[in-house]
Amino acid sequence: MTVVQADAEVATASAPAPGRRRGVPKAVLNLISVGLGIAIWWGFSLAGHDIPAPPEVLSRGRELVADGTLLDDVLASLGRVLAGFVLGVALAVPVGFLMGWYGMVRGLIEPWVQFFRTIPPLAIIPLAVVLLGIGETPKIFVIFLASFLACVIATFQGVVGVDKTLINAARVLGARDGTIFARVVVPASTPFILVGMRVGLGSSWATLVAAELIAAQQGLGYRMQSAQLYYDLPTIFVGLISIGVLGLLMDRILLFAERRLTHWQERR
Repeated sequence: MTVVQADAEVATASAPAPGRRRGVPKAVLNLISVGLGIAIWWGFSLAGHDIPAPPEVLSRGRELVADGTLLDDVLASLGRVLAGFVLGVALAVPVGFLMGWYGMVRGLIEPWVQFFRTIPPLAIIPLAVVLLGIGETPKIFVIFLASFLACVIATFQGVVGVDKTLINAARVLGARDGTIFARVVVPASTPFILVGMRVGLGSSWATLVAAELIAAQQGLGYRMQSAQLYYDLPTIFVGLISIGVLGLLMDRILLFAERRLTHWQERR
């Protein structure tokens, strides 16, 4: 058991048990929210706004599913997002730990991280095309950059925000730096890392459409851009909804992992 987990469990045990509050289940509230959203969307369409109605979008979605177009686009976009996101997180976590633990590394790397955070991914595309060509590499690189920048900042803040009392207590007990890092800093930083991953995942999906500007032949972003040329609003809505649903499902997976890995943390 880590020092952080032990401290959290002692605090939980000593605190008075909160009263159980009964209310509407979260799943029911989610369904109500979705229903209201669809109703508002339908209302705007019926009011004469240039927005396709839900049945029209559903019909177009069925057509794209039937001919295999939607599945191909989903797989292409999902592969790019996963590749860029995983690479970004894999690099961001160790870099964030180094920045937070070593002042010299922080001084060398932090200005560059902050510099690239101010540049939108869309502005990186011309440079990525010139340096990396027009294949899959520049698309994945742009998504990688978006996820990396979000996650590295969260990891860094998690490390520098570790309670000094926990570190000092571990030193008093005879723990060395390696043990302190593994048993105190890493567990205390885990919630920040997972939040950074969720933010990075959102940034990855948000960057997808821009990334698929680079000579893509498949993908949800590519399909939406092609539909824009023909003013095909139902197809654009199908793409938007598909990105939103995929992003939501992946976010829920990360949220589940967060709850399992940080079960010692007090929640509301």
